[in-house]
Amino acid sequence: MAEFDPHPPFQEYAHPERLVSAPWLSARLGTKGLRVIEVDEDSLLYDIGHVPTASRINFQTELLDPLTRDVVNAASFSQLMRDKGIKREDTVIIYGDKANWWAAYALWVFELYGHPDVRLLDGGRDAWVTEERDTSFMVPDFPESDYPEVERDDATFRVFVDQMRETAAKLVDTRTPEEYGGEPSNGESAYGTTMRHGHIPGAANLEWDRSVYPNGCFRTLSELSVNYGNLEPETETILYSHVGAQAAHTWFVLTFLLGFKSTKVYDGSWAEWGNMVRMPIEK
Repeated sequence: MAEFDPHPPFQEYAHPERLVSAPWLSARLGTKGLRVIEVDEDSLLYDIGHVPTASRINFQTELLDPLTRDVVNAASFSQLMRDKGIKREDTVIIYGDKANWWAAYALWVFELYGHPDVRLLDGGRDAWVTEERDTSFMVPDFPESDYPEVERDDATFRVFVDQMRETAAKLVDTRTPEEYGGEPSNGESAYGTTMRHGHIPGAANLEWDRSVYPNGCFRTLSELSVNYGNLEPETETILYSHVGAQAAHTWFVLTFLLGFKSTKVYDGSWAEWGNMVRMPIEK
């Protein structure tokens, strides 16, 4: 396990060990036991330059089952880790585009499988490139690992639609106010058509990007405490978005930066709820 990043702004968060800064990572690239993974919405970004030594994971083809749209099962996750040469004891640093939307989702999947040490690069790909740090076109080749097959823990950080029907938890919609209000542009999103528009009854709207600065880095604890001040750290909170990426980003903020005790992602999200027959919606 790599040492934690002592970057002063991180130390005020509930779990500063879950973040690394660009300078910290830059100084440790190539260290044995440290693996860097890029996970983008646009997976082709990796090809035009990435953090040196970084491998790519495509969330659509490698983290989601193509037949069930579920997170990959234990055997598939284990094989993915083996193929990428990731060991169970490795420190995994994940980053990506869109201020770490899908990187946070990937970290959430790693958490479902209980990987001991997985962290997020503050600011993600955009911050790294904006700072004009070194990038590489080389695709690293790691020997296959012996990553064990472990059972996925859905209960701690995840909920399904049947649970959503009867939950007493605080619901948070992390999409834009326009989408929350039922006014998506042309009825389309980047994730496909939704038959109906609006939000799950009772859900509050806290757009995901209230947690980051324009450069994609996380806001200070004091700012986050204000921006999420309507939520209770001791109350179970369920987050949803289009298909789970923005929700996972906010889950990371609430769980590891603000220290909420029970935060879960409904990754079926609006893509599921908005297309189901007889499901109630509000606008």
